[in-house]
Amino acid sequence: MEFNIERLKPLAEEMSMIIRQELEGKEGYTERAIENEIRKQLLELGRQTFGMVLSQSDGVAEREIPCQCGGTLRYQRRRSAQVISLFDRVEYQRNYYAGCPCGHGKAPLDERLGLQPNQVTSGLASLLGMAGIELAFDYASGWLAPFLLFEVSENTIRKETQGYGELQIEREEAWIRQSQDPAYLQVRLRTEQEKPKRVYGSIDGAHVRIEERSKAETTPEKWREMKVCCWYRVERVPKNQHTKRHQQKAVIGHQALRAQDMRYFCDIAEVDDFEPLFWATSCQVKADLAEEVVFVCDGAKWIWRLVETYYPQSVQILDWFHAEERLERVANDLFQPDQAKSWLKDVLTAMWEGDTCFVIKACEILSVKSVIAAQALTYFRNNAHRMQYDVFRLKGYMIGSGTVESGCKQIVTQRLKRSGAQWNLQGARLTAKARAAWLSSDWGNLCSRRDQLPLAV
Repeated sequence: MEFNIERLKPLAEEMSMIIRQELEGKEGYTERAIENEIRKQLLELGRQTFGMVLSQSDGVAEREIPCQCGGTLRYQRRRSAQVISLFDRVEYQRNYYAGCPCGHGKAPLDERLGLQPNQVTSGLASLLGMAGIELAFDYASGWLAPFLLFEVSENTIRKETQGYGELQIEREEAWIRQSQDPAYLQVRLRTEQEKPKRVYGSIDGAHVRIEERSKAETTPEKWREMKVCCWYRVERVPKNQHTKRHQQKAVIGHQALRAQDMRYFCDIAEVDDFEPLFWATSCQVKADLAEEVVFVCDGAKWIWRLVETYYPQSVQILDWFHAEERLERVANDLFQPDQAKSWLKDVLTAMWEGDTCFVIKACEILSVKSVIAAQALTYFRNNAHRMQYDVFRLKGYMIGSGTVESGCKQIVTQRLKRSGAQWNLQGARLTAKARAAWLSSDWGNLCSRRDQLPLAV
């Protein structure tokens, strides 16, 4: 909607007169007092205006309209209702129909505008959801109050936030059904025009404390793994955008690369249950149609099992920083600081140049003295074919899985592990899925889906 500024001037002049009258006689008032008074008046103006606009948006009442059951509804009266909006509670009037033997009534205006009496409007719901995916629900309630100029309960923020998580689950279930339909996949393969050249994927997990409060639950507290998948593309960073960190990495042969168009998906589920979501989301980003798919992940067996199952021909890269961390633990476990530094420099140089045999041999020699070295030996043997870092760098691949590491931190650490946070399983899943949609720049799609929700009968 576009507004004519000139048409608003008389209203602004009248508002300014009202504000001056309100402040008359108050000594020493500041610009802050003026701002707050304007905001309060505008909130009340918005509340009244919204109610009037809604009340005036109904059409001419008809004597009869069809009922959803196939029967007939008859006009009863203008009936009042309330919604909780960006302007607090707003009351409006609309035509109401009833009298069908099925017992259902209907307000066409509610249906047309997507209004749910005594519920939050979609505009306010979006703000509550954004607060809920970022802040603890009880904290978000107090944090929002100075902005909204009215209070919204912790439970309402939780309900709206997790409602977006439910919408995301509905989308994912639809994607899963599509991805398992051979006819759909074949048509898509023939008709899709834009096929990406290279798609990256990274998978990881982070643990969340779950406290089920059921009396039947024998272990009231347990840690569950939130599996996170990130799909993205990679581009070179132009020289004029190089940071000091990029310049330092260039000295040792790192290319300045950055991830773009990150899309995060997550769930608390066993691997077999997470597998359909992994495949479905890969189809959503067209990884199945890409000329090349590159996975950069940690060495967890469940991760590479997924990759091998669905993308056996993909480029598989063991995340450099996890490999480096393994070697650092070995060095710190067996050597004094100076010796550790020298040993680490040699094995990291060899690994950087793709000499995996040297790394494995170095760990093998130490494995008889250290459990950590023995574990590292198994780790590098299992992932030797994913450690051709010299080849990967030559081909311009990203070799670090920082995108999914960031996703785990932003979804799990920063939100689900906030101080004092307590989650049941479904609450953690829904909040995480809503937050993942926000991090994927997909919040607008969830808001559109909420706008289209059918009214409760």
